[in-house]
Amino acid sequence: MSPDVLMFDPGDTPPVSVGAGCIRRDMVAPDGVRVWIVEISAGSQWPRVDIHDETGEVVMVLAGELIEGDRRFPAGSYLLYPPHSRHRPRTETGVRLFGFNLTPERNPS
Repeated sequence: MSPDVLMFDPGDTPPVSVGAGCIRRDMVAPDGVRVWIVEISAGSQWPRVDIHDETGEVVMVLAGELIEGDRRFPAGSYLLYPPHSRHRPRTETGVRLFGFNLTPERNPS
């Protein structure tokens, strides 16, 4: 492996409880980027409406199924939440998500 590559085990990153059945792991990332893994237990819902700023959010469903309103997104789904969008995800089966947001200081506009 190149000495310029750093490797981190997501399981070594402490989980942060964000609500009943919802945890987030904030991953190491370059300045200006917020990278995270979220796990939502079966039958749980994100504890509040998630409102995005001018940078939006990118999400990949790693395992399980994410439900947004009446739409279901299985493992392998790649989701782009545009700037100023809002949502409150839930799951019936459990879900593991990988995502990132640019922090406002990295927004090119």
